[in-house]
Amino acid sequence: MNRVVITGMGIVSPLGNNVETFWNSLVNGVSGIDYIKNIDTSKLSVKIAAEVKNYDPKELGLDPSTIRRTDKYTQYAIIAAQQAMNGSRLAVSPERLGVYIGSGVGGMDTFVAQTKKMLEEGGQWVSPLFIPMMIANIAAGNVAIACNAQGPTLPVVTACSTATNAIGEAFRTIKFGYADAIIAGGAEAAVHELAISGFANAKALSKVEDPKLASLPFDMRRQGFVLGEGAGVVILEELEHAQNRGATIFAEIVGYGNTCDAYHLTAPLPDAKCAANAMKLAANEALLTHDDFIHINAHGTGTPLNDKTETLAIKLALGEEIAYKSLITSNKSMTGHALGAAGGFEAISSILALKNGIVPPTIGLDCPDPECDLDYVPNTARKADITIAFSNSFGFGGHNACIALRKIKDLK
Repeated sequence: MNRVVITGMGIVSPLGNNVETFWNSLVNGVSGIDYIKNIDTSKLSVKIAAEVKNYDPKELGLDPSTIRRTDKYTQYAIIAAQQAMNGSRLAVSPERLGVYIGSGVGGMDTFVAQTKKMLEEGGQWVSPLFIPMMIANIAAGNVAIACNAQGPTLPVVTACSTATNAIGEAFRTIKFGYADAIIAGGAEAAVHELAISGFANAKALSKVEDPKLASLPFDMRRQGFVLGEGAGVVILEELEHAQNRGATIFAEIVGYGNTCDAYHLTAPLPDAKCAANAMKLAANEALLTHDDFIHINAHGTGTPLNDKTETLAIKLALGEEIAYKSLITSNKSMTGHALGAAGGFEAISSILALKNGIVPPTIGLDCPDPECDLDYVPNTARKADITIAFSNSFGFGGHNACIALRKIKDLK
């Protein structure tokens, strides 16, 4: 079986539209959460989100035709994929290159705009591009066209687990020899009146009016998550292929777990058994040892149920002794929850934490919940010689996903 490494990264996010800016914001505890500026919130109960800022698709490399013919979530994906490909300098046969980029929601802007047009003007005025702009696979399709990727292409749709599942499934595809490289991750552009109303009415969103206090993972004051957006994309590549072309290698992906709670549409299984099993699967495949210094990039949404359940899952998966020694962070304290793109953001954060020996903080964690009693690296980044990182994602429908990444030490 093949070993699989990360050779490129790209991002569009509330913390910056390139990897360097995103990482600097994370380690310095900069929040991307603020009052919503891009839509009218006068009739909304929630007026705070983590929007992509300073977004100009032309400046970020898209031509006018592509901009006209794509939903914003697809634009985010193409831009992030181009960054990752340019950084990787990937050279691979088209039939051995794949794309696993998913979305939890798809083209929300397009869906609502064309529905409004049909209701107000009639079905004959619905755009012929409505379907190919809205569907949740089309970001992957557009990236495949842009990169001439003719190999395995499998967009994943598992709600908030989407990007982590996409990266994990890409890992397996390369591990078992079906591709040499895959562009993988997630994209989302759901900061929209309809999505905000739906999540708010489901009592999932924080209704706190102060942006600094809206997203508080693992804090006893937490009330829900803050909606985010963007795209996070990585290049997975077979190790020998990467070495033969002299690629820069950022980390090795060494494990993946994928389970389902089979319990409830939106709530996690209270005993956390299935989430823990996803982590166990990733840890076993990664050959975790007692010598490993563990970093966990938590799903960490800031909802009352998720955070205490994830804390329990970590203890069940690793054992309490190891769990209490692990350094855990929630990027969502700064990025908000970007749904299908969240796992892409968090994979990149995990990779850079390993590479740089710095664990980003969970900001705003001033009043720890007694049921969330692990080390969540509150408020200040911490230098640490971590050897392995786990990135967790849990989604509506009971989806649980975990990937394991190792620091590059010996690639012989």
